[in-house]
Amino acid sequence: MTASEPYDVIVLGGGTAGVVAAIQAGRAGARTLLVEKTGMLGGTMTVGGVNNPGLFFAGTRQVIAGIGWELVTRCLAEAGQKVPEEAKDPGKPFWQRHVPVDRFLLPMLLDEMVAEAGVTLLLHSMVAAVAPADGQSGWQVTLCTKSGLETRTCAVLIDCTGDATGAALAGLPLEIPEEVQPATLCCHATGYDPSQLDIAAINRAFQAEVAAGRLRYTDVSFADGAPDVGRWLATRGENSNHLLGGNARDSEGKTRMELAARRQLLELYRFLRRQPGLERLRFEFVAPECGVRETVTIRGKARVTLDDYTGGRVWDDAVCYACYPIDLHIASGQGTDVRLLPDGVVPTVPRGALLPEGSRNFLVAGRCLSSDRLANSALRVQATCMATGQAAGALAALAARTGIDPEAVSLDDLDALLLQHAAIVPERDNAKGQHS
Repeated sequence: MTASEPYDVIVLGGGTAGVVAAIQAGRAGARTLLVEKTGMLGGTMTVGGVNNPGLFFAGTRQVIAGIGWELVTRCLAEAGQKVPEEAKDPGKPFWQRHVPVDRFLLPMLLDEMVAEAGVTLLLHSMVAAVAPADGQSGWQVTLCTKSGLETRTCAVLIDCTGDATGAALAGLPLEIPEEVQPATLCCHATGYDPSQLDIAAINRAFQAEVAAGRLRYTDVSFADGAPDVGRWLATRGENSNHLLGGNARDSEGKTRMELAARRQLLELYRFLRRQPGLERLRFEFVAPECGVRETVTIRGKARVTLDDYTGGRVWDDAVCYACYPIDLHIASGQGTDVRLLPDGVVPTVPRGALLPEGSRNFLVAGRCLSSDRLANSALRVQATCMATGQAAGALAALAARTGIDPEAVSLDDLDALLLQHAAIVPERDNAKGQHS
């Protein structure tokens, strides 16, 4: 296609939700453009350094599969690995039931899968404006590329930016929380043997640095109450700190966050290298971007609440399952608010939560779907983002093919397409506790 030809579907954001949405739309025959602001697909799994997608299993029952699961298993197979038994072991803590994938191999496989689906990929590009297409029912999207502003048009637009950037530019309503969950800068430290360290002595030295105002407890942990350098050293810095304050939904906020995160990590590095046994500590990996848990959500045609989620509400228009516990990282730095789902409860996500209020031919997938803060703390995770991305890609492809709005797409047609691509479709009709 040339730049002037219209697309059926444009997906903004090549992260966890967006890459799956684009692959699904492309496999369904839609002419699809995937736009990503960085040079690498995968979002939090790659540039964010959180390469542990989950959860796919509710107990021993798999409830999320499809293209996201295909991606995970392809990555494992390429590396000569298998799905760990812990992923479907209900006796394990939820944080041990994720499926680690190779963060360096993953983006190359994503490139391959996107190409196989016939999707046009545009990296190093950001959305600059979104407006209704002249004389059409679709959208005109202005992109800021390395060579300047360029315009593309599409029948259906999917916002997978994580920050609802496309929805905001289109003038669609957002919910902006007064406080947001802390972010994390992931890294991987080597050059030491944790079993040979005097952790008590290191904690005492760290305590002195905190008292002097040079370090924070949350530089090495999720809780702002006591030194816990041992945990950071044991995990080697993987998803082990909190960055407090500030919303990263715009460039200014994200810049402040990235600078603060790297400054804190540098101060921690200098401190640790002064401790006995850590003289050779070094970083094998530091994520190019902070992992952001929360910025905004859309105001959707349906909204998932805490009660909906923890009660296992089966929506009449459910498009996928979710199974992660409530996992709100507390803005003040006091750890996390974790609430496990009751046994047997498997929540669903409605189509209406992917449809911004007042919109047509517009879908949102990923962490900014319509939900309250506590429900969103569970819905934001990678496996669920993959599932909502696949649902959005399928809805968009069907809407573009038939010329109707995604809200009016037949659920039978949606189910058939999702099942064709190995997704697990919620059982709506016979589900106990279904709400109208």
